Amino acid sequence: MPAIAQTMPENAREQSYGDGWECNIGYRLAGDTCAEIVIPKDAYETNRTYGSGWDCHHGFRKVDGAACVAVVVPPNGFLDPSGQRWRCLRGFFQVGDSCQEVAVPENGYLTETSRGSGWECERGFEQVDDSCSAIAVPINGFLNGTRYGRRWSCERGFLEKDGLCVAVVIPDFAFFDDTSYGEGWKCQRGYQATDTGCEAINIPENAHLDRSGNRWECNRNFQKSRELCVLNN
Repeated sequence: MPAIAQTMPENAREQSYGDGWECNIGYRLAGDTCAEIVIPKDAYETNRTYGSGWDCHHGFRKVDGAACVAVVVPPNGFLDPSGQRWRCLRGFFQVGDSCQEVAVPENGYLTETSRGSGWECERGFEQVDDSCSAIAVPINGFLNGTRYGRRWSCERGFLEKDGLCVAVVIPDFAFFDDTSYGEGWKCQRGYQATDTGCEAINIPENAHLDRSGNRWECNRNFQKSRELCVLNN
């Protein structure tokens, strides 16, 4: 007989590729023999040549790779589609092995989180401890929708100052500038800001307005010296 047949144990077969042998379906290697797989209660045979050879029925989970234990679903919970764990119903969140009801405050609404349901405040309100308090929006302001920092912004033409929205006073030769810093206005091209407003820029000879339009710089081959442009020798 071939050597492989002499060394192949009972309940084994030749490998489909290469040399040697492997255990039949329903058996697993135990030393030099093929032992029958013991399928625990509430489990079924997988008919695979790899792994444990069995898996738990829906509603049960493996424990120590040797037994199947029923998944205990607490009140207000449901069995996950995997059949191996549970989740809380909408309106409840997991606390240990139980589902606790979400206490949604006035002006709040239910949300979904990784642990179940939670809550957030409705638009126009912000969370303060376990309640939702109205956001105080000043006159000429509006809710900006952000969840962090100041929850409101000023309308165009107004700037925030001491919790209020104050109208921007635009001097002559200037225009409104809605950047988040500054005075809320910017001088027109050819003018520069002063303590009193915008004044025309006096451009010396051999100079020109820079990219901003609110300052001047010397032409090439000239350098600034006492508000003049002199040859760069």
